[in-house]
Amino acid sequence: MLELIKEFKEFISRGNVIDLAVGVIIGGAFTTIVKSLVDYLINPFIGLFVGGIDFSELVFKVNGATFKVGSFLNAVINFLIIAFVVFLMVKFVNKFLIRKKEVVAVAAPEVKLLEEIRDLLKTQDK
Repeated sequence: MLELIKEFKEFISRGNVIDLAVGVIIGGAFTTIVKSLVDYLINPFIGLFVGGIDFSELVFKVNGATFKVGSFLNAVINFLIIAFVVFLMVKFVNKFLIRKKEVVAVAAPEVKLLEEIRDLLKTQDK
C-alpha cells in the first residue's frame, strides 16, 4: 500500500500532470469567456441578420418519448460558432508569437556579428 502511495505521489508531482491540471482549469475559465462572448455578443449580432432563429421549440414525440431536436441543433450551432471564435483567437495568438520569434531570430545574427567585431577589436589593440 505504501508503494502505491509513493508511486501516486511521483505521478502527481511530475510536471506534465501539473501542467495538464493547470490547462484544464484555464480551459474551463476560457470556455466561460468564449461562451459569454458567443451568447452575449456574437449570437445577438447574427440574430440581427437571421431574425433571431431559435430551434429550441422543434421537438417530435414517439410513443411518449420527446426528442428535442431543436435544442440539439442550437447546441451544434453554438459549438460551431464557439469553435470558429477559438480558431480566430488561436490564429491571432499564433500570428503574434510567430512575429515575436521572427524579431528575435533577426536580432540574433546581428548580436553575434557585433560580438565578433568586438572580439576582433580587442585582439587588434594588443
